[in-house]
Amino acid sequence: MKKTIAIILIILCILSINTVFATNNTIEETTQNGVLEVKDDMEQKKQEYTEKYGDEAYWFAGYVIEEIVQPYSIPLCFLGIAVGLVFQYVMGTRRMDYKHRGFGLVIVFVTILVICQLLPFIYALVVTGWRG
Repeated sequence: MKKTIAIILIILCILSINTVFATNNTIEETTQNGVLEVKDDMEQKKQEYTEKYGDEAYWFAGYVIEEIVQPYSIPLCFLGIAVGLVFQYVMGTRRMDYKHRGFGLVIVFVTILVICQLLPFIYALVVTGWRG
């Protein structure tokens, strides 16, 4: 009984080796195509932000602010506000320091949310307006 299980496992291992080699070639081709697509996409975004801000030196900061900071700040700040409200209203009913900690968290995350949402507008004003 043990010998048959061992033989079956050996056969499955041998068959799986061929499968790994076959999928590895497919993965390499897919990865190369994906890398080329990402590179083309970044070149297009670089052109777009260079035209938007008027100089090649400002495109990366504009890209980071508009594509990363602004969209991802909304869910993270809402999560932080929710945690602050839990501290303030749920745990703060028993202990006063939790209530103050929750209130502080809410104020901090609302401030971060407002700054992150206004940052692209401020950046565009400074770069295109005051640069000359």
